Amino acid sequence: MEKLKQKILKDGQVIENRILKVDNFLNHKIDIQLFNDIGKEFKKRFQNKEVTKILTAEVSGIAIAAITAQYFDNVPVVFAKKHDASNLNSNTYESEVYSFTKNKTYKLRVDKNYISCEDKVLIIDDFLASGSAASALIDILYKSKAEIVGMGIVIEKNFQGGRKLVEEKGVKLESLAIIDSFEDGVVKFVK
Repeated sequence: MEKLKQKILKDGQVIENRILKVDNFLNHKIDIQLFNDIGKEFKKRFQNKEVTKILTAEVSGIAIAAITAQYFDNVPVVFAKKHDASNLNSNTYESEVYSFTKNKTYKLRVDKNYISCEDKVLIIDDFLASGSAASALIDILYKSKAEIVGMGIVIEKNFQGGRKLVEEKGVKLESLAIIDSFEDGVVKFVK
């Protein structure tokens, strides 16, 4: 998606040649027009799939998933919670995830009432790097016996191996901007 790539080049910031900071348009301050374009692009890429729910991870995936849901006949969005909450009971699907940016491990949880074996679920998230969060979301859906129709990622850091992990699980993966490397603070996209 060329518009997204240009936005990354213009407004993204590479930190220590390992982290891409895009909080000024993707995951802290949100560029709504760009998100609408992202939602339309995911609909285009998964147009032949029946989707009954969209699953994402708390927090950064929620806005992307919600806007994308509009283009799939306003299907419900379910987000996996990262934090313990007094209103989240023990009747959950859960899986462990390691955060590359935060350098810590935590659990993702989804209430069993919100995903069922009848669902056809599209996973949407902001980043794919090592594949830990993606694997955890896939694992949650395996446990629920829901059908995984695919995974849509806004930005993929190809050099960190997450794609291989997702594809080995047999999940169709569509990334809108695939980064090949960071070279001296500059983003290089896969051609």
